Amino acid sequence: MTEALNLIIEDIESGMKKAILHLEVELTKIRAGKANPGMLEGIAVDYYGNPTPIQQVANVSVLDARTISIQPWEKKMLAAIEKAIMQANIGITPQNDGTQIRLFMPPLTEERRKEMVKKAAAEGEQTKVAIRNIRREGIEQVKKLQKDGLSEDVVKDAEKDIQEITDKYTGLVEKHLAVKEKEIMTV
Repeated sequence: MTEALNLIIEDIESGMKKAILHLEVELTKIRAGKANPGMLEGIAVDYYGNPTPIQQVANVSVLDARTISIQPWEKKMLAAIEKAIMQANIGITPQNDGTQIRLFMPPLTEERRKEMVKKAAAEGEQTKVAIRNIRREGIEQVKKLQKDGLSEDVVKDAEKDIQEITDKYTGLVEKHLAVKEKEIMTV
């Protein structure tokens, strides 16, 4: 029975790690006034009829703290990349000079910074909900094992372990949010 219990706890930890990784990806998409190629993650370009990530059709680099350069490997991709960025609605207008596209990060206003902090907090809350759902499912699985003959003491210990893991990952969410908020609010 304890092997089944260990598997449940491993699944819980694995699920919570995935939730944290997802949060990290989502937080990189929230720009803090600094140029970051991660902002273009998930933007697909129409490449000969196939939606393809920008990073697979162009060289994406950071020129300075406020500028991203996108240099396509094929010149005819300029218009498609520009269109994809506009449709992605990331709040930046691409500048096409005929050989490359530049994205200039506008300086953030105080109001816009607060909006971004709220957006980051919403992402954090979604991650916490996911973590709590993983905890709930894990506890339900442990209770099923109890019905199959696992002792009550072992079940209580397992629930305590699950809660400790949950607290650990909830704390990680808080740390990520604190770092992102500081990054956004730093002028």
